[in-house]
Amino acid sequence: MNVLIDKFDVFAGGFWLTLQICVLAAIGALILGAVVAVLRISPVPPLRAVGTGYVNVFRNMPLTVVMFFAAFGLPALGSNADFLRVPGLDAIFSRLGTDLPYFRFALIALVLYTAAFVCEALRSGVNAVPAGQAEAARSLGLTFGQNLRYVVLPQSWKASVVPLGSVIIAMIKNSALIGFFGVVGDLSQTADQLTSAEGYAFVPVAIGISIGYLIMTVPLGALLDRLEKRQAVAR
Repeated sequence: MNVLIDKFDVFAGGFWLTLQICVLAAIGALILGAVVAVLRISPVPPLRAVGTGYVNVFRNMPLTVVMFFAAFGLPALGSNADFLRVPGLDAIFSRLGTDLPYFRFALIALVLYTAAFVCEALRSGVNAVPAGQAEAARSLGLTFGQNLRYVVLPQSWKASVVPLGSVIIAMIKNSALIGFFGVVGDLSQTADQLTSAEGYAFVPVAIGISIGYLIMTVPLGALLDRLEKRQAVAR
């Protein structure tokens, strides 16, 4: 178990990198998932078909396959990921010290995959809003966008918080795959480095890695339990 103390800085570095990609992926998935959810409930059939197709593809595709195409397919479209560079994001990545092509690819894979589940969580919240609310808004002359913005979405968020939290917890655990697709320095790649390259026993290293993921997921799970109890009392 001395590896937990001797290599604490390595574990801490892996935890920090994993936390960064999880936070960025959660933000991206929430934004993209909200857009797809709007498409899913759109009154325009082509838009609704696009949202349904997106969800069906990514929800039923293994994350490993999405990671594979992101890690080995996207680099074939441009050298050094120049086509993925966004000025605002470049500044964030440079400040975080994660201005690496494979970091971007892993982030894209996590966002695309998780957004499908975010969409369904949001759609379940929209379905929980009484139909009379939307009908009353339409009778007042509100457009579809105004109806969503002022009536439906503000109410649906309350019913979607717990499912969304579960999706984010699952995404954090899914992020363990990124180290096997080129991202250097995350928790899973740290475990491979310590066991394969430096010869440390697997079990103590696995315990250290597990502690890192538990630090991220257990507080979020406790927060979700508290929110769920508050919602039950409110009902």
